Amino acid sequence: MAKRRKKRRKFLARMKTRLLIALGIFLGIFAVLVFRLILLNVNDGARYEQKVLAQQGYTSTAIPYRRGDIVDKNGTVLATTKKVYNLILEPKNILNPINKKSTDITKNALKKYFDMSDEEINKFLKNEESYYEIARKKLEYDVVKPFDDYRKSDEGKLVSGVYFEEEYVRVYPNNELACHILGFTVSGNVGMYGIEQEYNSYLNGSNGREYSYLNDDYSMTNTLEPAVNGYNLVTSIDAKLQSLVQENVDEFMAGEESAKNVSVLIMDPQTCNVLALYNSHTFDPNDAYDLEATRYQFPEMSDDEFKEYMKNASDEETVNALNKLWRNFAISDVYEPGSTYKAFTVAGALEENVINSNDTFLCDGGEQKDIYYVKCWYHAGHGMETIAQSLENSCNDALMQIAAAEGATNFDKYQVRFGFGQMTNLDIPGEPDADSFATVIYHRDRLNEVELATSSFGQGLCVSMIQLGTAFCSLINGGYYYEPSIVQRIQDENGNIIDNKENVLVRRTISEETSATMRDILFKVIDQGTGEQASVEGYEVGGKSGTAEKLPRGNGKYILSFIGFAPIDNPQVMIYVVVDEPGKQSDSLAAKNLFREIAEDVFPYMNIYKLNDNYNLDLTNTTNEVVDSIYGDVIPENDMASGENPYGDSTGGDTTEEPEEGETTEGENTEEPENTEESTEESTE
Repeated sequence: MAKRRKKRRKFLARMKTRLLIALGIFLGIFAVLVFRLILLNVNDGARYEQKVLAQQGYTSTAIPYRRGDIVDKNGTVLATTKKVYNLILEPKNILNPINKKSTDITKNALKKYFDMSDEEINKFLKNEESYYEIARKKLEYDVVKPFDDYRKSDEGKLVSGVYFEEEYVRVYPNNELACHILGFTVSGNVGMYGIEQEYNSYLNGSNGREYSYLNDDYSMTNTLEPAVNGYNLVTSIDAKLQSLVQENVDEFMAGEESAKNVSVLIMDPQTCNVLALYNSHTFDPNDAYDLEATRYQFPEMSDDEFKEYMKNASDEETVNALNKLWRNFAISDVYEPGSTYKAFTVAGALEENVINSNDTFLCDGGEQKDIYYVKCWYHAGHGMETIAQSLENSCNDALMQIAAAEGATNFDKYQVRFGFGQMTNLDIPGEPDADSFATVIYHRDRLNEVELATSSFGQGLCVSMIQLGTAFCSLINGGYYYEPSIVQRIQDENGNIIDNKENVLVRRTISEETSATMRDILFKVIDQGTGEQASVEGYEVGGKSGTAEKLPRGNGKYILSFIGFAPIDNPQVMIYVVVDEPGKQSDSLAAKNLFREIAEDVFPYMNIYKLNDNYNLDLTNTTNEVVDSIYGDVIPENDMASGENPYGDSTGGDTTEEPEEGETTEGENTEEPENTEESTEESTE
């Protein structure tokens, strides 16, 4: 017995030892685990907490920002953003609701308020595990509201698995109005062309986000990061002026003298702010990719042929046609200005005192320059011409003599002062870059005898509308060259001013005295000279016309223009009209007539008052320049500063691809046609 008790005592001792060892190992492992959990909590607690919360029902919803508005100087909305709604279905919740009646009620509501068929509903509910199916896009509020009202009823409260996502879309309330100024937007709120592109970063804001998740106690917690809306832009554009211009140009284009293109630029001469800018071939920014708007580019095609062509057109052909449609002629294209350039030649010579008001010049029909005979539009010669008469009669011969007296150095000095061959830095994209502009006029190193002569009356060199318009404002406002602009203020959604854009004075071009002299001469051009057809009854108007023969010389195609202002003593408005290939090409009347018709509407609207109510306008015996080539028997093969044709395909059907911002088009800095004076004023203006 004693022996058996001894064995049992040893067995219990061994068991106790083993249990202690096992317990020690277990406690050691447990200690390691606890230590590890502490480390995880310290180092990765936040990350694991997010995972747990996600498993508890975490959701994240984007809150879209609102792109800023663009308004005119009077507050008229030109571009805005409208809230729309996307209808979202949750098949999982519709098919497995807490209340079994809910499925039928939900389906019936979808049919009633959103005109959905059973077949369409079943298609959206096909994926029974889905929580996100877009059933309708961009619904207006008046479509959504009846459904929202229904959901407040006892029956409507049983609707499940249906909600709306908010979204914003860009809207242009006036359709085509000011389309080339505004541009448009594409997906992702990306601005294309115009103000929309130039100020894209200001117009755009940043999305917000709403986070929702279930806590450990299954209560819902929401966190909101609000969206930041874009800024609003206040422009110098006057929507009423823009509309008046559009109406007049549309009427002109519908008549017998309709042209390949008409562009009109209206500016405030005192600030160089753009008040209106219009190109005759417009598009609707609400549907900028509508190919019907490119119809004008294919005049040789019938309507059926055009539809067939666009249906089968390659992507490249389609893109080229649209780029040409969106292109802003007044900013991106260059052309020979013709006799409008004469005003700058005379102003520079007066400022340098190389001529004075008592000087006279003999016009005998032309000048021999090297091997070329450069003609005046009036082949018989004007006879003795004063400084004022040289512009009144738009005499090429007198202008060549004035430029010769001025000399190449001084002539180029004032080309540069007036901004020709340079970017204006207007605050919308599309201007050719500085290097491209530098090639389209003759600078001092290339102003030889012939080039100086033809440049004096605006042949062989090229300008853009915004260049010449801005320079002309400087000519008549006392000699102050301001950087042209469109956007005047940037404001937040509450109207607080973020940036008040001041007018930028770049330089002085001429003196107050020379500017006053030029205003008086330009008044005489219209009052008793070749610009008389541009007279506006009762008003004192100054201005100058221009005619340029397009390349190749002798093809009978011209660009006609007229630039004018009022009143004479204190100019309040400048109107510049360019008509490319009007139906009647034998004289310069088209641009003058269109200027007058626009001015008759614009002056009263701008409160520019008549100075003589008894003024009787009689245009029956006015002088009208007959367009003609500037050269005699010997014609240069290429007389353009750029050495290229700035007009591209003269058929009107070219689809040259739109260049990137800062680049020029195929014909953008190429030869400008010979200056063929407008009817009387500039046979080779």
